[in-house]
Amino acid sequence: MKDFSLEQLNSFIVQAKAATYVGSGAKSLSYRPGAHDLQFHEDDFAYLDSYFGGTDFLGQEVVYFQGQPVWAMNYYGRILEPSLIRADEAGQIIKQSLSAMYQEGRFLGGFEYATKNGTYFDTNEGEVTAFTGQEWIMRQNTRVYQLVYHGGLIREDLSGF
Repeated sequence: MKDFSLEQLNSFIVQAKAATYVGSGAKSLSYRPGAHDLQFHEDDFAYLDSYFGGTDFLGQEVVYFQGQPVWAMNYYGRILEPSLIRADEAGQIIKQSLSAMYQEGRFLGGFEYATKNGTYFDTNEGEVTAFTGQEWIMRQNTRVYQLVYHGGLIREDLSGF
């Protein structure tokens, strides 16, 4: 397997995220009952986002390089105030906001984006190699949606086990 740079990895992740959930990409066949799977491929890289649920949801994104998993992110999100926001409204705010972030060529680093239906916030610590963070939506001075995430590089060195 040849190597890749962290810049190449970051660029691919941004491109894949923009083309799948945020870009309303086509769902692919899932081998896990009840999962929603989205895929993106380019050259030696492949991306799989697999999640369960809708209003409250849990998922994992994995990047493969030449068929080997090299990076992953887990996430859990939910509507906190169903009387103030519906899941489809939250989804539209998230898609608008993340689309604007991805146009900056990044998916980490903190972000705030105001829409007519609420303000999206993202904050995190770390880099593409290892990170934790959360995103949320504020509406009427109330946090109505929240997602927590973490991830980083995957290495196949089993000598320590």
